[in-house]
Amino acid sequence: VLAPHVYSEVQHPLGTARAQLHDNYIVSQTENGFILVDQHAAHERIVYERLKRERAGQGIVTQPLLVPQVIDLDGATLANVLSVSDVLAQAGFVVESFGEGAALVREVPAAVGNGNIPALLRDIADDAAELDSITTLDARLNHVLATFACHHSVRSGRVLRVEEMNALLREMEVTPNSGQCNHGRPTYVELKLT
Repeated sequence: VLAPHVYSEVQHPLGTARAQLHDNYIVSQTENGFILVDQHAAHERIVYERLKRERAGQGIVTQPLLVPQVIDLDGATLANVLSVSDVLAQAGFVVESFGEGAALVREVPAAVGNGNIPALLRDIADDAAELDSITTLDARLNHVLATFACHHSVRSGRVLRVEEMNALLREMEVTPNSGQCNHGRPTYVELKLT
C-alpha cells in the first residue's frame, strides 16, 4: 500500500506513513530519514500501556457481555483457567465454570471486547503455571494485561489505510515505552539520511 505524498506530518517525531510492507510493517518518512514500524508490536504496547493506566487510575474499564459467552475447554485447560480466575477478575475478565468442560465468560476489559475471547482464554490457560510462579500480584496482573494486549492488537497481515497508519504513529508518540513491545523487542527502527 503506497501513501500519497503528503508532507504535513513529516515534522512529527515518527514522521508520516508512506507505505505498508508485507501487510505488517509501516514505512514512515521523517525530516531526517525514515522509520520502519512493526504494526502489531507497536499496537500491542499501546494497548498494554492503556490497560495499565486504567488499572492505576479508576480501574480497568470493563464490558459486561449482554449474552455471556460459553467456551468449551478440555478439563486441564478449564482447571488452569479457574486456578487464576481471581487474577483475571481483578484484570476485568470475569470467568467461571459452566459444568464439565466449559467456561462462562461474563465480563471482559473494554479494550479487548472485540477480540477472540476463546483464543485469549486458551492462552491464559497456557500461562497459568507461569502466573503461579510470579510472586507479586502487581506482576501477575501486568502479565495478564500483556496477554490481553497481544490478543487485541492490530494483527500482522492486516492491511491498514494511510489514516490508520498515521493514527498508530501519533499514538506511539504519546505512549510511554512505545519503542519496545511487551516482550522487549523494538517496535521500530530509524534510519537517518546521514
